Amino acid sequence: QVQLVESGGGLVQAGGSLRLSCAASGRTVSGYAMGWFRQAPGKEREFVAVISWGGGDTNYADSVKGRFTISRDNAKNTVYVQMNSLKPEDTAVYYCAASVTNPQVPTLRYEFAYWGQGTQVTISS
Repeated sequence: QVQLVESGGGLVQAGGSLRLSCAASGRTVSGYAMGWFRQAPGKEREFVAVISWGGGDTNYADSVKGRFTISRDNAKNTVYVQMNSLKPEDTAVYYCAASVTNPQVPTLRYEFAYWGQGTQVTISS
């Protein structure tokens, strides 16, 4: 069993930056692809970014490409997403997730078996 805990959310002005962290426990996630999703009020949870098990491959939603960067430190069992040039439309609860079935760059929710509780990100205009 894997437990994921997100941190780093908060309230920032548009144009600002945040760095979210996702700490895994219970077992190592070094062999798993790790992803970030987000869910805004009244909307479905959507894919944001994913990184392969070794960190060599990444994939991003078009809406965040060029602004967000996902990374991982397998020695620390932790995944990060650096979010720059934030916009009000980035406001959402951000969730970390681990895929045990696809170690490359999955993007679909059903491909991720473990989820964190989420961290709120609010961008003011």
